[in-house]
Amino acid sequence: MRRLPRWGRGAALLVVLVVAGCSPEGEDSAPPAEDKPPASSPAGGDRVAGEKGLPGVPSARKARHQLSELKVAPHGSMSGYSRAGFPHWSAQGDRCDTREKVLSRSGTDVERDAECRAVSGRWTSLYDGEKVTDASELDIDHMVPLANAWRSGADAWPQNKREAFANDLTHPQLLAVTASTNRTKGDQGPEEWQPPAKSSWCTYARAWTAVKATYELTATRAEKKELGDMLDTCDR
Repeated sequence: MRRLPRWGRGAALLVVLVVAGCSPEGEDSAPPAEDKPPASSPAGGDRVAGEKGLPGVPSARKARHQLSELKVAPHGSMSGYSRAGFPHWSAQGDRCDTREKVLSRSGTDVERDAECRAVSGRWTSLYDGEKVTDASELDIDHMVPLANAWRSGADAWPQNKREAFANDLTHPQLLAVTASTNRTKGDQGPEEWQPPAKSSWCTYARAWTAVKATYELTATRAEKKELGDMLDTCDR
């Protein structure tokens, strides 16, 4: 049998490799993976304790960009503010209201009664890391408090937009936390109050920034600085 010249044998081997779905030198023929942070990194949006059920939390990189775009303005007046101006815990179907929807998505093994009330389950409060098994010990917190939103531009919104803000299940605006931390936070921004669990600061800053960016609310200069400092706690 006539032997192929050396270059011919190399070409033949290359054809066999291509037909077999392999590439020379053992390289992976699949397209390169996207440049993403490691799965364990909160910078990539991975959930930390208490973040379960908090939708739309951006990566730290995106949050930093959103933060840079927030308009700086001093707090507006509280004149005319009322929680009633932000109708909340609206009906969500299946006899559930917004509170019960948040409790259901935020917990583990949540059981509901015929009225959609959470009667059992397990929750972890993002702000302090506390483990809770009784839903009555939880508050549903507005990440950006209603009064803070009012001072940041929501005073000019129609009431239907304020209701949508107060019941937002799409963005990281509503979460179940211990009543004690929610009430300590009150209507304060991050320049005045930070979660006691420092491990939650990255998530908190990403979520707060995302909500303000989504609703085009303003931020004070001190608020932006503190959010930047909190974002620096995110894994890089």
